[in-house]
This record gives sequence, C-alpha cells and structure tokens, in this order.
Amino acid sequence: MSFITKSRNKDGSETDIEMALIEALENAVVHGNCADPHKRVYVTCRCTAEGEVSITVQDEGQGFNTGTLPDPTAPENRLRTSGRGIYVMKTLMDEVCFEKSGAVVHMCKKSNAGSAAKTVAQ
Repeated sequence: MSFITKSRNKDGSETDIEMALIEALENAVVHGNCADPHKRVYVTCRCTAEGEVSITVQDEGQGFNTGTLPDPTAPENRLRTSGRGIYVMKTLMDEVCFEKSGAVVHMCKKSNAGSAAKTVAQ
C-alpha cells in the first residue's frame, strides 16, 4: 500500500483500495489456494500519472464460477459470516473483472479528480 500511497495524489480513496486489496488477497489465499502454504499468490500494481491504480491478484487455484455466487445483500445471506469479499471489492473499486475462471481478479480505481462512472464487469 505504501507504493500506491506514494505514487498518487491522496484523494480519499486509499482506504477503499486497501480494503479491496485485502479482500482479493484473502480470497486468493483461503479460497483459491485453499490455504496451501506451497501455493503462491501473485500481485501486480500499476499507478498512472493521472492517479489511476490497477491491481491484479492471481492465485494458483482452479477458480470458480463468478455467476453462481449468492447475493450477500439478500435477506437470507445477511447474517452469514462470509461471502462478501467480491461484493466489497466491486463496491469499493471502479472496475472489477475476473479471468481464468476466477483465479485472476483485475481491479481498477480511477482518480477522484474527475467524475468517473463506476463499472462492474464479470
């Protein structure tokens, strides 16, 4: 996170980026790699001069079907202790998309200098 903080103007979205990254990393370790200490998680981060941050998190797991995830806002899921990570990422970042059956997540946060429209892709 210090790389991101140093690479862009503070616009108040630093906590959003950090929380989304934590969720992506936790999903990669716990769900993607099944907490296997021999498997790795790969992270790439790019910060542009305009303040855009792009983060990719890739695990060594089999992936998952992103279309079958239960809605964490549905009444029957509200009291569950898990199942909100992807929802949190999509809420906090401007763009979130998956590749390789969910084993790779790409997230983007645009600078708050402009009025960027929020896009969520699957």
